[in-house]
Amino acid sequence: MACQNCCGSNQPIHQSPKYKKALWIVLILNLSMFFVEIVMGVKSDSTSLLSDSLDFLGDSANYLISLIVLPMALSYRAKASMVKGITMGGFGLFILMTTIYRVFYGEMPSYSEMSIVGFLALLINVSALLILLKFRDGDSNVRSVWVCSRNDAIGNVAVILAGMAVYFFQSKYPDLIVAFVLAFLALQASQEIIKRAWAELKVS
Repeated sequence: MACQNCCGSNQPIHQSPKYKKALWIVLILNLSMFFVEIVMGVKSDSTSLLSDSLDFLGDSANYLISLIVLPMALSYRAKASMVKGITMGGFGLFILMTTIYRVFYGEMPSYSEMSIVGFLALLINVSALLILLKFRDGDSNVRSVWVCSRNDAIGNVAVILAGMAVYFFQSKYPDLIVAFVLAFLALQASQEIIKRAWAELKVS
């Protein structure tokens, strides 16, 4: 059974001041990293970095929506989660289409910039994971925050590995493979969040 309280108290996670503070911190971290990755993704011509930057933007919106609906009833929080799940699926489809386009028209990206920015993004996401670790269970809104952060950390490791593979093989395809992985993770997370939100809407 998912833990519905926080820090050993009987207070639901979504009502915890510590959870609200954690959301503000990870929101600022993710929004800052979005601007870094979007600039470096364009500069390095890396599809996986551009995909990851959109992930950071989506997560920032996720955290902001979560902050807005924290004091609201479960039905409103579930509806917000539904919107986040659908939006995440939209990001996944966009990444997928962009990657397919770059299979035919993309250039080989800068592996050094990919690896450096990917490592910085990993540090940001590991920090976010540690901050959110004790808040990972709860309703669909709480769960969506954790799923996004977890997937981002996985994606960052993949971007770093892609940068190394681009260097060793002198090919654009490792970058594109990682972009496909990021699209899959976004679509999978979207499905999980929508299913949880739908279940909560039926009982609220």
